[in-house]
Amino acid sequence: MTATQVNHEVKDLSYATLGKQRIEWAAREMPVIKQIREQFAKEKPLQGLRMVTCCHVTTETANLAITLKEGGADSILIASNPLSTQDDTAASLVADYGIPVYAIKGEDKETFMRHINIALDHRPNIIIDDGGDVTATLIQERKDQIKDIIGTTEETTTGINRLRAMYNDGVLTFPAMNVNDAATKHFFDNRYGTGQSTIDGILRATNILLAGKVVVVGGYGWCSKGVAMRAAGMGANVVITEVDHIRALEAAMDGFRVMPMNEAAKIGDVIVTLTGNKHVVASHHFDNMKDGAIVCNAGHFDIELDLESLRQKASEVKEVRPSTEQYILPNGKSVIVLGEGRLVNLAAAEGHPSAVMDMSFANQAKGSEYLAKNKGKLEPGIHAIPQEVDREIARLKLNAMGVTIDDLSDEQVKYMNSWNEGS
Repeated sequence: MTATQVNHEVKDLSYATLGKQRIEWAAREMPVIKQIREQFAKEKPLQGLRMVTCCHVTTETANLAITLKEGGADSILIASNPLSTQDDTAASLVADYGIPVYAIKGEDKETFMRHINIALDHRPNIIIDDGGDVTATLIQERKDQIKDIIGTTEETTTGINRLRAMYNDGVLTFPAMNVNDAATKHFFDNRYGTGQSTIDGILRATNILLAGKVVVVGGYGWCSKGVAMRAAGMGANVVITEVDHIRALEAAMDGFRVMPMNEAAKIGDVIVTLTGNKHVVASHHFDNMKDGAIVCNAGHFDIELDLESLRQKASEVKEVRPSTEQYILPNGKSVIVLGEGRLVNLAAAEGHPSAVMDMSFANQAKGSEYLAKNKGKLEPGIHAIPQEVDREIARLKLNAMGVTIDDLSDEQVKYMNSWNEGS
């Protein structure tokens, strides 16, 4: 089948050669998904199923899409964020792998929603979601298709929060696999992946020196912990803002200053949000910032920053570097916004390292397999990735890294399962 016979909407198919090189380079760092792909090619656990994958269209996602196809799925891929698509990757998936892709870097909201509806026209049985947009649109606008759904998988905190709200409202009537909370996902993807790639995006967009700067991190969940750790490691003075007392206490015990955003906004040289909530940096915070303060977001949606109010109050907005806009305020001060407030690690850089996404997408693939094998057996609602799957992914990763660990002896197993030995 030629590329012109594969349904698609990508920037330019002539980009495919470079995209294929980059997909293959990413695969070098994804040994777990490679082993799953080999298993899927033999067993075809997704045979006969229609699937929609809504993720950031990157080289890592490409390796997941290829794995799903090897598993027998009739699958299409759309972007989960308008600024995260790698156009060469999208072109290669169409031209070299025969996978329908609808994704263009910089697509407007109208195009983004049209692609979601094209995906739903595919009448999926399984949805792999990143942020919950396909699932939410299905429930809101395509109720007649719910009967076709075996289940969905979700890999973001934002998406899981939306699924919980759907379930609480009684509209999530099918099972959803919580990939986000798998240990081999959030311990690594959120902490190490987001930590490194967010700093990478900030540095590519600005080329600033972080050492000595005050870096304000909104939130102290796993993603925020990763950014705080990496920023501190580069010599920044890190400040944490939080609304949760336990997380705030943890941040303080980890050695970071903790204060409300009202105070932090006044001293921050760089402010980055990673909460999954709305207007973490609000209109009044912009008014109190230093001249030249840099603001960015690494949470799923750009609404973490109240950019609408910033645009309204700005006397001038100009691009000063790629992915870097300067907002001039009436008081003469300026605020620098990176990546239009969207995921800075993808808008201004290349997203997570492949080695990290290897485990996240292994969970997506195995979560889809679990849904397929348990069709009709799972109750509606949110389900954890089975612990044995989580541990198997960790074992495969350790093997690929050349790391071995101890096994419990028979005596130790007996002791761990008894209660009558003690002091």
